[in-house]
This record gives sequence, structure tokens and C-alpha cells, in this order.
Amino acid sequence: MGLDKQALEAAFGRWCGKLRLVPGWDVKLSWVEDPGWRKTGDLKIDCDDKKAVLLLNAANPKQENLEEVIVHELMHLKLYPLDQVTESLILSQFEEGSSACSFAYRQFFTALEQTVEELAKCFLLEFGEDKTLSFGRCEGQKSFNELYEGLKNL
Repeated sequence: MGLDKQALEAAFGRWCGKLRLVPGWDVKLSWVEDPGWRKTGDLKIDCDDKKAVLLLNAANPKQENLEEVIVHELMHLKLYPLDQVTESLILSQFEEGSSACSFAYRQFFTALEQTVEELAKCFLLEFGEDKTLSFGRCEGQKSFNELYEGLKNL
């Protein structure tokens, strides 16, 4: 089963418009053909030139619905100003490399990823061509019972 790159490029264009990223940003889609690349999608951003490149894994994507990945990565671009303000605030309050700084970063990035994914799912379910959510990341996770096996005596 091969990727329908043409359909995904069309979806990418639709979502850039729907999220009002263009014409303010120059955004391009780039395919990663390296089978060793572990991500399904990623985003590279140059704020000075207002350019971004969305990278999609064409060799071995972990998610079933790449339209969902496109929306997720574009949401990162939409939220990037907030991301940068928060990161600057963390660095201004905590010594870089300290345990407090690491804790603040972990908490922020966890909340950021959860927020981006929730927004992506909401937009996908409302406006997506393929409304099927991906569960690929779940396959590698421990089951509920495995997570709490050591806690049974509590």
C-alpha cells in the first residue's frame, strides 16, 4: 500500500488555507524517504523569514492517517508564538540545565503536545477529508494492566 502523495499534498494546501497560515507564511511539504527516520511528521520553522517546512515520513509512517499528522504539525506552526514566549519565560526563571528547568520544560512540552493534538483532532473531525483518528502510537504502549502491575498492593 503506497502513499497517495498527490492527495496528501492537496490536503496540505487545504489545511494551510483553512488554518490561515498562508499567505502570511511560506510553507512547503517535504517527503522523508529515509526508512530509519523514526517520526511520522515534523516541522522546521524560520521565524525571521516566516518560512516553514513540514516533513512527512514517506518510508514508514507510524500513523495511519497522514492528514491528521499534517493538521497536527501545522497546529504547531499556528501556536509557535505562544511556544516561544513560554520557552523564553522558562529560561528567564530557571537556570538552564537545572532540575527545575528540566521539569518546567517537560511539563510545558507535554501540555503543548496534548493541546496541539486535541486541536488537531477537533479540526480534523470537523473539517477533514479523512476523519479517522490514528492509533499507531498506542500499539507500542503498555496496556493498562502492565502499567499498574507493580501497584496492586497499594
